[in-house]
Amino acid sequence: MMNKDTFIIGFMLFALFFGAGNLIYPPVLGLHSGSSFITAIAGFVITGIGLPILAVTAISFVKKDAREIANRVHPLFGILFTTAVYLAIGPFFGIPRAATVGYEMSIEPFLNNVSPYTLLLFTSVFFIFVFFISLNPSKMVDRIGQYLTPILLLSITALVIGAIILFDQPATAPTSDYASSPFFKGFVEGYLTMDAIAALAFGIIVVNAFKERGISTQKGLITATLKAGLIAGVGLITVYTSIGWIGTKVAGSASFSNGGEILSHAATSIFGTFGTLLLGIIVTLACFTTSVGLVVACAQFFSKLVPISYSLIAFIITFSSFVIANQGLDAIISFSVPVLVFLYPIAIVLIMLTFLRSLFQNRPEVYRGAILFTAVISLNDGITSYGIDIPTVTNYVMKIPLFDIGLGWLLPAIIGGCIGFLVSKLRPQKA
Repeated sequence: MMNKDTFIIGFMLFALFFGAGNLIYPPVLGLHSGSSFITAIAGFVITGIGLPILAVTAISFVKKDAREIANRVHPLFGILFTTAVYLAIGPFFGIPRAATVGYEMSIEPFLNNVSPYTLLLFTSVFFIFVFFISLNPSKMVDRIGQYLTPILLLSITALVIGAIILFDQPATAPTSDYASSPFFKGFVEGYLTMDAIAALAFGIIVVNAFKERGISTQKGLITATLKAGLIAGVGLITVYTSIGWIGTKVAGSASFSNGGEILSHAATSIFGTFGTLLLGIIVTLACFTTSVGLVVACAQFFSKLVPISYSLIAFIITFSSFVIANQGLDAIISFSVPVLVFLYPIAIVLIMLTFLRSLFQNRPEVYRGAILFTAVISLNDGITSYGIDIPTVTNYVMKIPLFDIGLGWLLPAIIGGCIGFLVSKLRPQKA
């Protein structure tokens, strides 16, 4: 049975995952998948929603945070991997993406000629406020978030209803990889939400929330966290499917480079200029609270890791985010893809090993073998995604089963884990 606390924490988890930056990916998926949308969004849901929920649940197995899971490979790996996670969800991609999504949905639709100076001005104001609020984060941000999330949901609901009434054109034929393997293309696109690696960072928030409500046993924490995850998952599936469907309905009506433009176009088509302005303001405020939360989380993590004050780290993170945000949303997305293609398989394997650890007695050799083999393949995939091809390596990697659908790391991970298990059995046990 689910009690009131489970629903409250489930909605909190939904709000954590439902960063406004994630609004930009399902519409693009819908735009390109067309008539194969249902199959494509199913793949997207697995990595964009299912894996994050499993990641949060995995954190309920540990006492502190994600470093405890990564430390099972090696303490140095634990520091490096969690650092990479915080940098990805923070100043490198997550925070700049939130700022540029706010800009593209609130300012750009009203500009006749887009200029880099307008982005510079917007992000300057945006990040000045982000920095000063993050220096003294109060419940104000949480309260704003509590109001903004329902308002944003209502706005999206109105957008979907309007699309149902006004957009009646049939879905177009799928393009690119969506034509040949829509499910697995959607599966890989789910990486872009960054939610699975973000869940490793903020999963402890959910676990602590249940501890504060009197749940102390590990079994109880795991069960409660999974239930809260299911509540959040239902909400996310509904939202992502709805706005993805809008993408299928605007295909051919204009040229779009990202999901922000698709949603702005839909809002203008349905509600006119006022609708676009209102949606833009709401999304920008949601992006603002998301950015403040990420700056605080990253600054708290790194201030424990290095002997630098919280305020200085918060400034470095904010300024770095400001610089990267001014490269533009399309550039941020193109930069983030190779990194996420590298990090996501490692995160997936860590999450799955956490659930399967009883099968191999939590032996560190299994973690090391699985992660090593996974990292080799995903590193090559990341380098290839960046546009750098190493023919000697790629020719061999391409022969690995499931490579053509973006899962070339899966079999090596299993083999690496098995080798690690055999090594642990052959190694003399300590007295």
